[in-house]
Amino acid sequence: MSSWFARVTGPVLRPTRDSVRGLALAAVIANAVIISTGEAVRLSSSGLGCPDWPQCTQTSAVAAHSVGQTSLNTAIEFSNRLLNFPLVVICGLAFIACWQYRPGGQRRRDLVWLSAALPLGIVGQAVVGGIVVLTRLNPALVAVHFLLSSAILAAAVVLYVRAGEGDGPARGLVRMDLRVLTALLVGVTALMLAAGTVVTGSGPLAGTTIDSHGHRTTVPRFHLALENVTQLHADIGWFIGALAVAIVIGLHFSAAPRQAVRFGWLVLVGLGAQGVIGYTQYFNHLPAGLVWVHVSTSVLLWIFVLRLYLSTRERLPLPVEPADATAAAPASAPAT
Repeated sequence: MSSWFARVTGPVLRPTRDSVRGLALAAVIANAVIISTGEAVRLSSSGLGCPDWPQCTQTSAVAAHSVGQTSLNTAIEFSNRLLNFPLVVICGLAFIACWQYRPGGQRRRDLVWLSAALPLGIVGQAVVGGIVVLTRLNPALVAVHFLLSSAILAAAVVLYVRAGEGDGPARGLVRMDLRVLTALLVGVTALMLAAGTVVTGSGPLAGTTIDSHGHRTTVPRFHLALENVTQLHADIGWFIGALAVAIVIGLHFSAAPRQAVRFGWLVLVGLGAQGVIGYTQYFNHLPAGLVWVHVSTSVLLWIFVLRLYLSTRERLPLPVEPADATAAAPASAPAT
């Protein structure tokens, strides 16, 4: 029994580099999944299958049918809430493993801070999500909820990469201009995600509420013209596309590592897919299913963009401090 317990708890209490990276990868996958399911909640009929928080309804903590809510909508939102529990467990285990991880006898503070951001971010995400429900899908709070989830996902991706590196200073693997372009790509992609939340909050899928008599009421939206914010979102997308083309060409004709070139192509292909899906959904009057595919694909694109930037540099272990010269000098032999 004790040996079985030691094997089960070993990756967390006595972690290795591989076990820390494994938990970080699990956190990446779990956060990406919950963003996708959260968007399904947003796009499924009213988006309030569970109209209360933290309980599903005022009288039930578990999924229960309420007036005007479909069973499918209730099941989707309640399932999304349940996913928070394994997410918290995964991120909590990642933090414990990073706290216990001591390569060379020294704790990696960078990993501890990154891993601590995961459970703390999820707590904040749950609070914001509850306020979103209680305010009946306020579009600004919905945008904050999505962007906070994207930030937590970014922390998980960085944790996964940093766990496989040393704790020394970053060393560039490509030319400085390419590193600047990949950093710019990260910033503009984050801007595009923010613009996407404004498009959703201005359009027909901003959500509806249903009263006790089954009457639907559209939630407040951003008072912005859908065509204008959609055009802004598309313009940012075209700029990112041009930036990605320049990066891929630069990586191809320079001594860039193979991993950076691979992620450059993944970003470029992902942007092409996003563009096709985005224009298709717009000219087909924003069908909810296609919008969900668009948002879920943007999550993958966000991961690829982060990995592209992180693949342009590496971190080596810190140099070992030389021992004190007097202490290290051998004792002189006695005179004969």
